[in-house]
Amino acid sequence: MSDRSPELRTCVYIDSLQPQFASFVSTIAQGFLPVPGQASLWVEIAPGMEINRVTDIALKSTDVRPGLMIVERAFGLLEVHSDEQAQVRACGAAILDALGLDIQQRHRPRVVTSTLIKNVDKYQTQLVNRMRHGNMLIPGDTLMVVETEPAGYAAFAANEAEKAARINILEVRAVGAFGRIYIGGDEAEVLEAKKACDQAIDGVDGIEAGARR
Repeated sequence: MSDRSPELRTCVYIDSLQPQFASFVSTIAQGFLPVPGQASLWVEIAPGMEINRVTDIALKSTDVRPGLMIVERAFGLLEVHSDEQAQVRACGAAILDALGLDIQQRHRPRVVTSTLIKNVDKYQTQLVNRMRHGNMLIPGDTLMVVETEPAGYAAFAANEAEKAARINILEVRAVGAFGRIYIGGDEAEVLEAKKACDQAIDGVDGIEAGARR
């Protein structure tokens, strides 16, 4: 094990998984599938191999179920969920305590890029639909692509967007150097979703990326 504590890139609670986002996660999850209404915790750390220890802590300390555990060389991501918000919050506290970290040491997220395309061409919709795991993009829809850093916060932002607007979640990538959210739908609804994404990211505090204890 490294002589210094892991870097806490993402640590964020979702109080209630929205129907589309829960269904999306279930299409990519290798573990136990979440359902709408459950609480969820997303933890992303560096180096990636440390996520194995984080998963061990989570499952032995609380009654949660793991949906995703993704291990990359640089970053690792864990998602757990439960019907009980108290269990999910206790899980987060146990992870932070075992790692010797405080939630204020998580990275503060930022929106790196935000792209809005109105009246999407039928051929571009085909390209997007071939890479998505969620709903489909329809010709004439408005497409929004949001890129976040760290990546894990893309999950939180996508769930908040669904709370705020009637949109289609096309794809959410919440691991790696950057996270990405692809959302489609009516222009007015997509604009509301964008506002919700921005507010969700702006509302998470933490340290600037690269800062250490």
